[in-house]
Amino acid sequence: MSKSEGKKSVAREQLLVTASSLFFHKGFHAVGVDTIAAESGITKMTMYKHFPSKDHLIVAILERSDELYWEWFENTIHQIPEPENQLIAIFEAVAKQHSSSPMSTFCLYQAVAVEFPFPEHIVNKAAVDHKQSVIKRLESICKQAELHSPELLARQLFLLLEGFCMSSRFLGADSPAAGVVNAAITMIQSYR
Repeated sequence: MSKSEGKKSVAREQLLVTASSLFFHKGFHAVGVDTIAAESGITKMTMYKHFPSKDHLIVAILERSDELYWEWFENTIHQIPEPENQLIAIFEAVAKQHSSSPMSTFCLYQAVAVEFPFPEHIVNKAAVDHKQSVIKRLESICKQAELHSPELLARQLFLLLEGFCMSSRFLGADSPAAGVVNAAITMIQSYR
């Protein structure tokens, strides 16, 4: 790798880290490219070399988040041989995360859905792709577990996860959704 390539990747990484933090704390539309450049210490010209627009930067952040999510997901179920128990492990892990840190209740993709509601927008498309892949992965596990109507169950489990995340965001540890693991077990058992 040449020195310029190394600098580009360092600059790109700094932009991603800085923009992620700014978007988390202030929202996507409230943060402009001038703020991102100033906070990251990267010039706007360099930023535009890496990302043709702020929207492309947001998509790159979503892609990074997607990679991290799938790493977490697969690590969570890796050592669990029974598919049904894998589904339960996902809910246990999510419940544990949400009880340990208020920051964990923030769902980048839910925030995107609010700020970029139009389906044809590239940012919305990236968020929808991620959520659709979650449903497909849950469906795959439901099929492996030989549960009835795996497509329907996967969608219901997905709704349970999404609702839990949003409810926890508003109500914290006192959320009625805190029983999400028991709700998931009941739902899964009803499809045996």
